[in-house]
Amino acid sequence: MHIGVDLRLAYYQMAGISLYAIRLLTALSKIDTENQYTLIQDRRHKIPLVQAPHFRVSRCWLPAHHRFEQWPLSLHTRLLGLDLIHSPDFIPPLHNRVPAVITVHDLAFLLYPNFVTEESARYYGHVEEAVKRASRIIAVSQSTKRDLMALLGAPEEKIHVVYEAADPLFRPLSRQEAQARLNDTSLKVPERFILFVGTIEPRKNLETLLRAYRLLRDQYGISWPLVLSGSMGWLSDEVMALVRRLHLTEYVHFLGRTSAEQLLALYNLAAVLAHPAHYEGFGLPPLEAMACGTPVVCSNAGSLPEVTGDAALLVPPDDVDAWAAALYRVITDGSLAQQMRAKGLAQARGFSWEKAARETLAVYQKAVL
Repeated sequence: MHIGVDLRLAYYQMAGISLYAIRLLTALSKIDTENQYTLIQDRRHKIPLVQAPHFRVSRCWLPAHHRFEQWPLSLHTRLLGLDLIHSPDFIPPLHNRVPAVITVHDLAFLLYPNFVTEESARYYGHVEEAVKRASRIIAVSQSTKRDLMALLGAPEEKIHVVYEAADPLFRPLSRQEAQARLNDTSLKVPERFILFVGTIEPRKNLETLLRAYRLLRDQYGISWPLVLSGSMGWLSDEVMALVRRLHLTEYVHFLGRTSAEQLLALYNLAAVLAHPAHYEGFGLPPLEAMACGTPVVCSNAGSLPEVTGDAALLVPPDDVDAWAAALYRVITDGSLAQQMRAKGLAQARGFSWEKAARETLAVYQKAVL
């Protein structure tokens, strides 16, 4: 079988969907040596994103999410002689007959249209047509599967839940080793801190976290800083303005986007990961934190209860008082924190990219029958 995978997005955004695709393909390259893979990369992306004897690259002149991409992309992929095309970024070529598998990570753009840019809304507005076109659909959680069926009427028999996983890099480190790794990168953080990991954007619900953090300082006497790791996204100016209004500028540290090695150290040094998102199709930061043995407090929305199981404290995303109380419990109750570390490590071991690759390969085989 000759399988094409659309990786054009990775040239513009090496995060989220792109990392999912690369980690999945890296695992596939190790377990599947029978099929041939063609990686469709942006023409300016000179380095093969996954290297293996049965992997080759087809460079595409068409940028990802281009307004007029569909006809040229459909022609490009048709000429490759593919038996199957996998589109990790939701939307496959819509104008050829090559069997298609799409991965749907979440439907936030339908559930919370106010959280997406006009450009994103235009691109992902093709999702209904994509769902009809796809031979098979990979959903990254049962939550996303339910949303596909409820919001788009996707047939249940077409949808296969294949969970993501934390990168094997994420693991427990001693405090000394984690600090040494961070020192090597010249990134400085306080000795003890609360951590948030994710793009600074409305969907991540930093408003609730910031207000809860203000309560932690004022009513609970917790003075540890709040460290935010993530690039500035859409409407991030509103988050910065709220920090100023709450008089938290001195105590909230914006690190910007951090490398995987830096994140490994940050998770291991943090007292707790706070993940208050309004909605997640999967939610990697809580899983990465648990793989490092870091206690997690997260919202009870979307797929997060599914991913964290009984290892995290779950809080309604808009309940500021509950967030402050939950964070205080983890910070001050050593016994609770230790129980959460043990449960988190056990929960994280249930997810792996090898398992995801084997299940994805089974989906490919069903798609071409």
